[in-house]
Amino acid sequence: MSIGIRPYEARDWDDIARIHDAARLDELGGAGLLDAYLDLAATFENEGLFDEEVWVAEVDGRVAGFIAGSADEITWAYVDPALYRRGVGRALVAHMLSRARGPVSLEVLDGNAARSFYEALGFVLESTKTGKLAGNESFAATGHTMVWRPAAAS
Repeated sequence: MSIGIRPYEARDWDDIARIHDAARLDELGGAGLLDAYLDLAATFENEGLFDEEVWVAEVDGRVAGFIAGSADEITWAYVDPALYRRGVGRALVAHMLSRARGPVSLEVLDGNAARSFYEALGFVLESTKTGKLAGNESFAATGHTMVWRPAAAS
């Protein structure tokens, strides 16, 4: 299976919405927040999906996942649930880390299985806080800020 990473294009909208909507259920389910579910169309603007760079992963010419952020933060990362544990998420995160100029942070909900994925990639827990759930502020959630730091130059 070959995974390619390329910039998001407007024609990718339906694919990333489908992927987000399916994977978001897993994310919220792990956190016990299924009642807070909103689809991508309802949240992308307020959560600033397109405020930074957006990249998509393709497998066999089909969109398999997407990631967004900057050189120092990952703000969105979702993989088609049918392709979990196939290297798509790892390829997306590796792409973002290759563009880093220093530490890279992200947030993961408490109870989300993605936390162990990020830890396996070298992210470490920086802090934990409870507050309003991004994208559906009528719900409280606990989130972990995780940080990856590049290896020190020798």
